Amino acid sequence: MEEQPKSPRNYRIYFAILAILLLVLLFWLFIQRSQLLKLVKEKEAEKIEMQHNLDSLMTEHDKIRKSYGALSDSLKAKDSLIQANALEIKKLLDTQWEYNIIRKKFERLQKVAQGYVHQMDSLYTVNRELTAENDRIRQVVKTEQNRNQSLMKDKEDLKQKMNDAAYIKAYDVRATPYKLKSGGTKEQVTDKASRTGRIRVCFTIGENPLVASGKKIIYVRIERPDNVVVIKSKYDTFVFNGQTLSYSLREDIAYAGKSMNVCLDWTKKDNDKPAMKGKYIVSVFADDKEIGAGSFDLK
Repeated sequence: MEEQPKSPRNYRIYFAILAILLLVLLFWLFIQRSQLLKLVKEKEAEKIEMQHNLDSLMTEHDKIRKSYGALSDSLKAKDSLIQANALEIKKLLDTQWEYNIIRKKFERLQKVAQGYVHQMDSLYTVNRELTAENDRIRQVVKTEQNRNQSLMKDKEDLKQKMNDAAYIKAYDVRATPYKLKSGGTKEQVTDKASRTGRIRVCFTIGENPLVASGKKIIYVRIERPDNVVVIKSKYDTFVFNGQTLSYSLREDIAYAGKSMNVCLDWTKKDNDKPAMKGKYIVSVFADDKEIGAGSFDLK
């Protein structure tokens, strides 16, 4: 008996069943893909959150460590342990992502960091108590030192007063520039550098009965605006505080403990070259001391 060919109706049924199965498979794959993408997003969010928590913990740890300054040096070993654990977690986050493993490591790191803070607080408390005691001791020592320094200062002040009373002083040091006329026989006060030919330095030696009477050598230095001292000869020098200085003028006086006026003249040699413009400093010396000073200006 011959096999009857399948009717077109049967083929349509087969194709419909296949189409339904294909649609079911595609829908299932879509559901699986959506769930996979959701899982990937959730794990990425967990990773970002864990990274944020790790960064926050280490930032707070560094802030605490720096706030305690040198005191944190005593816990270097624990700090190194915290740094090592943080680095290990960071590497796990960058390479493999096992949330449970990293979460457990992070929880252990939190406990170590908390222990670090507690130890640091304890050290700070002990250090503060020691510091307070040291401050009290230092205050006692400082009080005694101040008392001794006060006695020494009184002694030095008395010694200084005695030294101040043992030498002469030059008061009211005045320097007056003159323009020379008639070959130097006539003078006219000036403040012009181009006209100045002579400087007259006058001052008063004060009365001091405590200074021994006798010969006193007075040295006067006239310093130009460029800090150069005007001199008559390169051999005109004297010793002051162990140093050899040049002087512009010298006068020997007979001092008898009484007040006396002294005037000295410095006359410019080169009349063709004008004096320097600016401020001049005049200093007076005697008995290895600077006993007076003044100044004048030339325009």
